Amino acid sequence: MIDYAWVIPLVPAISFVLILFFGKRMKYKGAEIGIAAVGASFVMACIVAGQWIAKFHHAPETGVKAVTHAGLWWQNGGQKITAGIQIDGLAAMMMFVVTLISLLVHIYSTAYMHDDRRYTYYFAALSLFTASMLLLVVADNTLLMLCGWELVGLCSFMLIGHWWEEEPNSNAALKAFFTTRTGDVGLLIGVVLTWFMVKAATGRGSFNIVAVNKAALGGKVSHTLVLVCASGLLIAIIGKSGQFPLHTWLPDAMAGPTPVSALIHAATMVVAGVYLGARLYGIFWSGFSIGHGGVNVMAAIGGITIIIGAVLAFVQRDIKKVLAYSTISQLGYMVMALGVGAWTAAIFHLFTHAFFKALLFLGAGSVSHSGSHHSFDMKEDMGGLRKYMPQTFTTFVIGAIALAGIFPLAGFWSKDEILVTANQGSYDVFLYVGLVGAFLTAAYMTRCVYLTFFGEYRGHGHPHESPPAITVPLWILAFFAVVAGILNAPHVDLFKKWINPSSVVGRTVDPELIHHIFARFTEPTFDTTAATISVLIALVGIAIGALYYFGDKGPHGLTQRSGAAKVGYTFLENKYYLDHLYTDVIVGGVKGPIANASYWVNQHVIDGVVNGAGKGTSLLANFTYDVLDRKVVDGAINETANATGWVGGRFRGLQSGKVQQYALVLFGAVGLASFVLALVYVVS
Repeated sequence: MIDYAWVIPLVPAISFVLILFFGKRMKYKGAEIGIAAVGASFVMACIVAGQWIAKFHHAPETGVKAVTHAGLWWQNGGQKITAGIQIDGLAAMMMFVVTLISLLVHIYSTAYMHDDRRYTYYFAALSLFTASMLLLVVADNTLLMLCGWELVGLCSFMLIGHWWEEEPNSNAALKAFFTTRTGDVGLLIGVVLTWFMVKAATGRGSFNIVAVNKAALGGKVSHTLVLVCASGLLIAIIGKSGQFPLHTWLPDAMAGPTPVSALIHAATMVVAGVYLGARLYGIFWSGFSIGHGGVNVMAAIGGITIIIGAVLAFVQRDIKKVLAYSTISQLGYMVMALGVGAWTAAIFHLFTHAFFKALLFLGAGSVSHSGSHHSFDMKEDMGGLRKYMPQTFTTFVIGAIALAGIFPLAGFWSKDEILVTANQGSYDVFLYVGLVGAFLTAAYMTRCVYLTFFGEYRGHGHPHESPPAITVPLWILAFFAVVAGILNAPHVDLFKKWINPSSVVGRTVDPELIHHIFARFTEPTFDTTAATISVLIALVGIAIGALYYFGDKGPHGLTQRSGAAKVGYTFLENKYYLDHLYTDVIVGGVKGPIANASYWVNQHVIDGVVNGAGKGTSLLANFTYDVLDRKVVDGAINETANATGWVGGRFRGLQSGKVQQYALVLFGAVGLASFVLALVYVVS
């Protein structure tokens, strides 16, 4: 199946076309096509993952080279660009995650979106997104990866603005699109520079990912070139994965349907940036000198994002926005992990986070669908729902505990490995950042669970448990949220065997260099003391949150009084005023001059050209009418008529009606003709 892995993204792409053309004519309005297609892709992804693990099992010491299939895309002289797929452990893992979450979201959506006015369009867009994300995952070169990257951005725009008739939804879609496009400027620069990096190393340019990593790690390329390339790609990660300071689009993206939030903005699209960092890790390793300890820009961006995202989660009333800021914070963990050399830990956290965060988003959708009359306001329309929705409550709590990193759930194992790597790799400052983030995560999720499921019901609907199409996906995700972490537990290490980091850069790179990058910093020794401390810190966060909300202990109402607490709360409510900076200051500052300049160009340039063309056309029309038509064409016709009339007048006397006269003329003409012929004969 590995040799035919290109079929995996192709199937949902075909599904997109079939749903558009035939979906509305089918019994379930096209949902059955999408579910069948993604289900087939999931089965194939599982087979590929199993085959990859088997390949590694036969060569555990040397690693397994990636399986690639490429064809000629473009050629000019001696330069050629190929496009194809690359299947290695990282791609196999991502295909499994994308297809599984997408399949569950498709099933969930049949109930959640049941009466939606654009039901068929919605499922078509889901299929296109799944195909685009899979294309990004399997791409063997940076150009094809760019195509998948932009397609998932387009699908995100389509699905965030699904209910575009409402202005906030339309604005949220535009904000997400333009903000991520800002980061994509860096991606374009980085992709172009990958060609020149390979050319500097080998004498022949290439966008091939393995070749790019080899060039970056080989020591033959200028560090300045690698640093600029890494910086451009980091900007792309910041935009797509919601990192500071371009994280502002992600909370507003919750305007889309909740299943979209689970699929795109928790488990797949937003981790595309992290995937990019992992796939092209050789560039970041060399460019930012990862592995030397201390502070680098990649780790710093991730660390800042962990804290600012977690803090903002405390002041949200909307349950989806709590989870959105939590996603920003957890993505910060992944980016920070890459920055401190924890390649495997970053990918493992991506893996586990997909399950428990998708679980939490779908749980929030279940609460809204059946418990709070389509509202997401925890303070006004929720509370006490554990009595009415026991399955949703149980699975949501499992997801919250996994997110908080409590042993033995999945989040504990992946978060702990990031922290241990930072500790053992001389990145002490980021160890403390990670611990603070763990405390904040546990506290704000305690608040979220309390406001949603405890106390008295504050809504106005009739809460009840959601149907099986919603609860079954919740239980499946809850299962993975519990057991997925065991794959990378000490003495198990199945996840490391699955992703096989050495295959990312290829076996032909210096083995010592591979060991230096992917063994020393991605496989830290399990530290029982550090793990215990991190769990205790998370438990303290839960305890403090429980005392404050459940026990009504501590200072309440501080934010309503004057003073530092109110100022701080206002600062957080306004999201650090970053939206004000971007929308009112930066965009607002240039919007007026740009609008005025556009108006001037419109009035004086565009209108001038149009008006000039109109005047020229009018003059040409007058010239054509007065000169060509009236004087030339009409004159010629009139003069011809006059000449014809004159000639006719001269010969009119011949038409007398007298037969004798006609006979005389006839005989005269015959005589004249005879005389002429005789004369000609005599002369000749």
